[in-house]
Amino acid sequence: MKPQLKIGLLVVVILGTLAWLAVGGINETKSYYVQVTELQNMGDKAYERRLRVAGDVEHGSIKRQGREVRFMLKHEKELLPVVYGNIEPLPDTFRDGAQAVCHGRMGRDGVFQATRIEAKCASKYEAKPGQQRPAAVKTSSL
Repeated sequence: MKPQLKIGLLVVVILGTLAWLAVGGINETKSYYVQVTELQNMGDKAYERRLRVAGDVEHGSIKRQGREVRFMLKHEKELLPVVYGNIEPLPDTFRDGAQAVCHGRMGRDGVFQATRIEAKCASKYEAKPGQQRPAAVKTSSL
């Protein structure tokens, strides 16, 4: 076998392996962003995909039991039970009424198994009644 053919074959094998790893990595980390109401209409696809579900934390629904946290995520009139059992602490802004995005998978029991939670408290960033929103700060480049 000619040396150029050996090198060419080796390059093809290496590039093929890198492409296979890249596609596999993308498929493994891909997740779909949905609202609670959209999740209810996904059918069996909801159980097969990694999801990011957005909604508001229902008032009075947060229950802590050891490292596990259970709560209800609400969008419009739909509620979704969520359980979070990760060792990482919840965000400081995670509380009743906060907007939250839960990363994870939907369980066949109807409970969303969250592996990561992002939250923000909408009222924290709104102007108080009677106050104007602060003007944007101009920045200059050096």
